[in-house]
Amino acid sequence: MTPESSPFSPGQPVPIEFFTGRIRQVEQLRSMVKASLQGRFKIGFVTGERGIGKSSLVSFIRHLAEREDSAAGCHVFLGGVRDLTETVRRVFDRLLKESIDKPWYGKVRDFFGRHVREVGLFGVSVELDLSPRDKEVIADDFVPSLRNLLQKLGDQRKSLLLILDDINGLAASESFANWLKSVVDEIATSDQRFPVCVLVVGLEERRQELVSLQPSLARVFEMIEIDPWSEEETSTFFRTSFSSAGGRISDQNLKLLMRFAGGLPVLGHEIGDAVWRASETPEISDMAAWAGIVSAAEVIGRKFLKPQVFEALRSERYRSILRKMADPLRRSFLRTELITKLNPDERNVADNFLRRMKNLGVLVPDEQRGAYRFPNQLHALYFRIEAERARREGKA
Repeated sequence: MTPESSPFSPGQPVPIEFFTGRIRQVEQLRSMVKASLQGRFKIGFVTGERGIGKSSLVSFIRHLAEREDSAAGCHVFLGGVRDLTETVRRVFDRLLKESIDKPWYGKVRDFFGRHVREVGLFGVSVELDLSPRDKEVIADDFVPSLRNLLQKLGDQRKSLLLILDDINGLAASESFANWLKSVVDEIATSDQRFPVCVLVVGLEERRQELVSLQPSLARVFEMIEIDPWSEEETSTFFRTSFSSAGGRISDQNLKLLMRFAGGLPVLGHEIGDAVWRASETPEISDMAAWAGIVSAAEVIGRKFLKPQVFEALRSERYRSILRKMADPLRRSFLRTELITKLNPDERNVADNFLRRMKNLGVLVPDEQRGAYRFPNQLHALYFRIEAERARREGKA
């Protein structure tokens, strides 16, 4: 089957029509948006492991907020941003750009006035043209600026949903942490309504970094934690995706894909897409299912492991140790247990391997002496797929 007809979207937030599960988290986030419609400011931190679907969830919430809750949404990706003024500029720039096809675009454009510049071929896109001084001003006047924008929108949109996604660089910024706290304080001490919901999206480690820089943030965020898909949700995802493009998969092969996806949407999309590409007919054969899983292992390694990790694992002895470490799949293991599974050559490099993986962040010491664990499920599942791939190729 052709790659362009694949119903899976690896590396991208999942399309709205394929969004699966997360009922509890959806209800929690919808309630925050509805509270903002009543004029109550809400701020939440959406967290979960890498590949768990954080961006897809908040994208889905934004879609519902605009369609059903009279909110204007803005999803800002801040990867690589470390500067506070650039962060605020991006927020307002996205508010402008994401309203361009909405009925309220004219009012948003009027609000920014002379700072709007047409860009792109034939001026089909726009951006905010701000001087360094302008950026400092909008950072300092963030709250009153949002109030004025909401007043400009009038009855067309009753609240704003601002999503700050991928904050890896900003989490280490003391100025961002202090600014965030000052925004919350400014709103809390005002006697005016503030119909805005802010969702910060990131790993739990990023939240802890922010709290270490500004301890008061610990009590500010409403926490929204995302768990892996259940078996039912994983099954629904694969069946719905395949059938949407005319594909069919047996219960046996469905269970195989579910086993390796491990409830992580990012792996579900990578594996599903690889299986789709490997299949020559709409009926997913056993051979296509396995071929897709083998192919996905290489793609997942390159995409989701640090380059240094992927390079380290090019050593066949290291890969062999990895396979034995990851089978049976557990998030933790004892060094003494691992050593018993290794041949003499592997034992000679085992401690170097463990030390290297620990330095690269693939493994961390566990509570029990001599024990290690994977810091996230994505690593653990990748290693399991790699172990199965090696077995299929007769290397283990």
